[in-house]
Amino acid sequence: MEDRSPHIGTLNEKPLHAALKEWYAEEGDRFEVPINGYVADIVRGNLIIEIQTGTVSAIRRKLMALVKRRPVRLVVPISVENRIVRKQADGTEAGPSRRSPKRRHLLDVFLELVSLPELLADPNFSVDVLLIQAEEVRRDAPRRGRGKKPWIVDERRLVTVLDHFLLGHPGDYLAVLPPSLEEPFTTAEIAIRLGQPRWMAQKIAYCLREMDVLLPAGKRGNAILYERAVGR
Repeated sequence: MEDRSPHIGTLNEKPLHAALKEWYAEEGDRFEVPINGYVADIVRGNLIIEIQTGTVSAIRRKLMALVKRRPVRLVVPISVENRIVRKQADGTEAGPSRRSPKRRHLLDVFLELVSLPELLADPNFSVDVLLIQAEEVRRDAPRRGRGKKPWIVDERRLVTVLDHFLLGHPGDYLAVLPPSLEEPFTTAEIAIRLGQPRWMAQKIAYCLREMDVLLPAGKRGNAILYERAVGR
């Protein structure tokens, strides 16, 4: 069963999620639509659009249920430029904002996709990666206890969307590997070519294997060799 909700609903939404939903919306979209026990962020024709600003694993069950019924697009924002706004415990701002030293990039989407192995090759499932500028509002909380940071994140705000990349076909995912990467190759060689740590290359290889676009091709010592699947 499906209800109709034509307006963007932002009640009780976090600022980042609400802003991304407004940015993503098109004329004719329906919002906060109940479908089979779940509430879809956006319904565009037959397409369900889910915007997830937290960990993707938290909505894994929801995605798996919805994708059985109709196409589902998961929107994953990645803050490639993050500014930190610090507030004192009483809520007043404590000095100017500053740029976070932590840098993220498109490949970080694989940190989330590893929790969705059953969905990656499903023709009803696609991922839209948004590269964004964001603000992170931190409030001082100096008495949080041993081992905890002396602040908490109050909210995250959207500054702008810089770019986005739609991953709708297995070949789109495989394209993250440089064409110059000669077969067969190991995750260590993927890491070198992408300028990433080995553990990131292993997550990428895992996702590509689950989609059958990367195939095992023997071993070199203890390292698994891979090759691209022909025609994907």
